[in-house]
Amino acid sequence: MRKKVRDFRDLDVWNKGKDIALGVYRVTKTFPPEELYGLVSQMRRAAVSIPANIAEGFNRMHNKEYRQFLHVALGSCAELETHVEIAGALGYLGLPDRAQILEQLDHETRMLRNLANKVVARTP
Repeated sequence: MRKKVRDFRDLDVWNKGKDIALGVYRVTKTFPPEELYGLVSQMRRAAVSIPANIAEGFNRMHNKEYRQFLHVALGSCAELETHVEIAGALGYLGLPDRAQILEQLDHETRMLRNLANKVVARTP
């Protein structure tokens, strides 16, 4: 039996997004200081944007708005994936951390697409 979703914290996709953001904060602590206002800031903002947009969309009154916020979260996933690739190429991010984040992003992206499709299906 499925648990009733009372707020965004009950969504697996939100929890996964939050875990991604926490992981990005953890790995970017070791980046060079000169990247604090560059790549570190961009990665952290994109990562936090994922669960934040899921939460904001969930609290909107219309499915069309909710779907739009899910699409913004999807864009943040793609943005973060690009930052992760660049950080890896620059040697700031080790292969295990890079692989883990990319795997999490792949899973999050699939979950977001599935949820967006379900929200579309419920739209009158």
